[in-house]
Amino acid sequence: MKIVGILGGVGSGKSTIGRLFEELGAVRLDADRLGHEVLREVEVRDAIRLEFGSGVFDTEGWIDRPRLAKMVFEPGEVGANRLRALERITHPRIAVRIQEELDRLRGVGAEIVILDAPVLLKAGWDRLCDHLIFVEASDEQRMQRVAERGWTQQQWRQREAAQESLDEKRGRCDVTISNEGDLRQAREQVASWFRRWSTDS
Repeated sequence: MKIVGILGGVGSGKSTIGRLFEELGAVRLDADRLGHEVLREVEVRDAIRLEFGSGVFDTEGWIDRPRLAKMVFEPGEVGANRLRALERITHPRIAVRIQEELDRLRGVGAEIVILDAPVLLKAGWDRLCDHLIFVEASDEQRMQRVAERGWTQQQWRQREAAQESLDEKRGRCDVTISNEGDLRQAREQVASWFRRWSTDS
């Protein structure tokens, strides 16, 4: 089984590239989804309440992710410390879920698994991967994409600042796929790598 991690800047279209691989038969493992599941665990909610207070919870007792994000992505050292505290709570639990999913997929004979995780390098999950893809996109296109999510430019910059630099991500990857807006070209690149890895596996 080939495990392929996806890296790129915020708004580069990593999930789009992951879905294109999925269309061809790869399994996409979405770490964000696993992270959302982790935030619903009782122990995690208790730890977050202790660390961040009741203000990050909604009226039904669930974690309000936008409120929590606003706190941990606040500019400066205060936000950085909060983000590290959140990661200490969540990353080990997400890692367990990722490993469980990989073990399950290996057991059912999956050939190619796409690991889509924004914090892939920071969390050290790149060590699980056989290949790393860098998704290339211009700043203008990335800003346009995050604006469609309702983000401001400041929010985009804050999220980007909380991750490794684009040069570091690019330097860690053995594959680059351009996602400059032409989905047809992106699909062709994905298909080429999918065929290669399917033959190798």
